This record gives sequence, structure tokens and C-alpha cells, in this order.
Amino acid sequence: MQTSPNPPASRPIAWHDQQRELAALIERFTGEDGAHTLAVPNVFLYRSSAPMGLVHGLLMPALCIVAQGRKEVLLGDEVFHYDEANYLLVSVDLPIAGRVTDADPARPYLGLRLDLDPGQIAELLLEATLPPTVVQAPARALQVSPLSSALLDALLRLLRLADTPQDAPILAPLIHREILYRLLFDEQGGRLRQIGLDDSHAQRIAKAISWLKHNFSQPLRIETMARHVNMSPSSLHHHFKAVTAMSPLQYQKQLRLQEARRLMLTEVADAATAGHRVGYESPSQFSREYSRLFGEPPVRDVARLRGTAALAAAAGAGHSP
Repeated sequence: MQTSPNPPASRPIAWHDQQRELAALIERFTGEDGAHTLAVPNVFLYRSSAPMGLVHGLLMPALCIVAQGRKEVLLGDEVFHYDEANYLLVSVDLPIAGRVTDADPARPYLGLRLDLDPGQIAELLLEATLPPTVVQAPARALQVSPLSSALLDALLRLLRLADTPQDAPILAPLIHREILYRLLFDEQGGRLRQIGLDDSHAQRIAKAISWLKHNFSQPLRIETMARHVNMSPSSLHHHFKAVTAMSPLQYQKQLRLQEARRLMLTEVADAATAGHRVGYESPSQFSREYSRLFGEPPVRDVARLRGTAALAAAAGAGHSP
């Protein structure tokens, strides 16, 4: 289990001032619970006035910040906690589950996600001002680290662009680049550099993940995937688990079950049809594995999610001006 490595109380006053401004900006730009987009590219804001249950999804490379409150993320059997003092960094696509653990109406959870472009990481690694990259064994693609004042400052300048959207097309890419630069020299810089290194093991695992995403409904043949990324089956299995905390088969299962859940929610597909479309030949096996991941059989889980969505919509309508 991972815990927050650096409590907020240990930070200097200037850092706390930055952190409070970040929370105030997110509160102003959201205003109500839910996910929100900005005129600033690749930035997503979140607000919740109460703790939330687990939300499953596929998280792509991203920097995740908690400006107020606390959050918990599950990757396989591992649990990561982060709060105002720490950021969470994801360097490859990962099927995760997350939940807000600290929030109330007086002090709601406020969060920010900045999607990262691995191609920009590769470009930065070519800059002459960066020191040579030391090749290391692939590490877990999700970690929590202390949030520095320099990184906070860049994030604040990025969010402020929402007040001057005409400046965002020019200035946002420059600040994005600065944030990547800060991350490359931070505690998790080695992890990001591995993704940007051409033909590294970490980049090959990223290619294997991409292959899985496009072929998850087909029977998994490790030999085929290994040839696609130019690795031996044993090396692929070892490095895949080191990066993602799960085997390729477990990763495929997560993709299948999350897609089946989406189909049942958005296309009104029944459980048997959804399971078959994502690659399950046995409805009973699909139901067992679905229940193991989501905590309930497919029909009951989808009915609960639809009921929750209906309640949220009714509450929103009741508060509309």
C-alpha cells in the first residue's frame, strides 16, 4: 500500500498560498459537483461535496492533483493515496479504480487532471540542455510524489488562462512543456524518461498496451503480442507486470469488463450480448468475473448505476435556475 509521502504541514507558507489559490480557482471554475472542462486544452477539473464509491476507468498518461480533500486509487491489488501535498503521475494507459475519501459540503473535494503527451516527452529528451538518460528497468507506471512549489506555480499559470481564453492557444502549450520539464527533473523523472526513450522496454510495454486496447475482444496470444513489440514472451510478461501491476491477461480482462459495462449502460445491451461482444464465450464466466471486479452481477450493477444517474439528474434539475 502506498501512502502520502509528504504531509501538507511540512510545507513552507508560500507553498500553502499557492495551494489555496489552486483550490480557489478550481472551486470557481467548477461551482457544482461533477467533471468539468476548460478552454485550456487537456485540463479537466473535478468537484465532489461528499465521499464517492469506486469509479472504474482507463486512465491515460496524466498528472493528477488534489487541491482539496483526499483520494484513493487502486491498481490491481495495490492502493495509492494522495492529497493536497502530493501528485499522482500515470505514464502509460492503466485500468484503475478511484474514489474520493475526504470531502464534505463545507470543504468539497477539488481535483485536476492534466493529460500528458508521450510524444512531447520524447521531444524534450532530445534537447541538448537535458542530461543523458540512464537506462533503468521499467518501474510501476503509477506513483505518488510530493508536489513542489515550481510545479504548483506552472499549474496555477495554466489554470489562470481560463480567464483569458484568447491567450490559451499560444501560452498553454508553453506551460504544458514546462510542466513536463519539471516532471522530468522531479522524483518520477526516470519513469517518464523511460516512456520517451526510443526502443526502451517501457516504450515496448506501452506499444503492447496499445495492441491490447485494439485487440482485447480477441483470444490473447502472448506470442503474437510479443512479436508485435519485438520481445520474448517471458520478457514481455515480466516487464508488463512490472509496469502495470498485472499480467497481460489480467489487463485484457479489465478492458473487457469495463467495455461490457459501458455497452450495457450506453447501448442498452443485455449482459449476455455485452459479454459476447467483448470476447466472453461463457455467460456464467462473464458474470463471475464482472461481479468480482464491480462487486455485483451485471444486471444489478447496471440498474444501480442507472438509478444513481437518474437521481443525480433529478437533483440537478431541481437546482437549476
